[in-house]
Amino acid sequence: MKRFYNETAIEQAGGGFRVLLDGKPMRTPAKSILEVPTRSLAEAIAAEWGGVPDKAEINAAHLPLTRLAATGLDRVVVRREQIIADTAKYAGSDLLCYRATAPESLVKLQHDTWQPLLDWAAERYGARLTVAQGISFVDQPEQSLARLREAVAAHADLALSALYNLTHTAGSLVIALAVADARLTSQGAFAAAQVDELYQIERWGDDALAAKHRDGVAKDIDAGARFLALLEHARLRG
Repeated sequence: MKRFYNETAIEQAGGGFRVLLDGKPMRTPAKSILEVPTRSLAEAIAAEWGGVPDKAEINAAHLPLTRLAATGLDRVVVRREQIIADTAKYAGSDLLCYRATAPESLVKLQHDTWQPLLDWAAERYGARLTVAQGISFVDQPEQSLARLREAVAAHADLALSALYNLTHTAGSLVIALAVADARLTSQGAFAAAQVDELYQIERWGDDALAAKHRDGVAKDIDAGARFLALLEHARLRG
């Protein structure tokens, strides 16, 4: 589909803000009106659509904030408990809990990057997770898993859309929660999620396919971080 509109704008409606294309409210793939709770997020989504070149094809990959909002409205609202469960389950096998045994430089890098985040989760949510050496699965304390599930469930529907995406992309619920809580920037989250990959690149070099994949990961993490920041006070349930 090519660009079919001339102007973008926003309007306040009810308790939120709608994005307008030529004066008409934008709709999600499920035909719901795209309404978000903060002006800043609405303006950012309108800017995405305003940035589509005239007569150019509309590429969903270039509209990450729109996709996250539409997913929240179309899927999270009707499947909230399932999305909470699918997000929280990552705590049971969080990337940060599985450490290399060698070489020493990688062991140190993982510890220095990941352990402060686990310590933060233990202090912030009362959720201390067990660290394992190697790839053997380790059971996490039930109380810690419950506390992290509560942290996920505290997020409002649209925030859950971004939180799930961040968790899935990073392979770590702790990283996603740290981004949502402004403990990590998107750049810091990317570096934490890609510790092993970046270490290998330093030792053995890079290739085009791996670089393309990392670029996609970086963009997904950045979109999720921006989305959560733009939700402002509406990130958590009232």
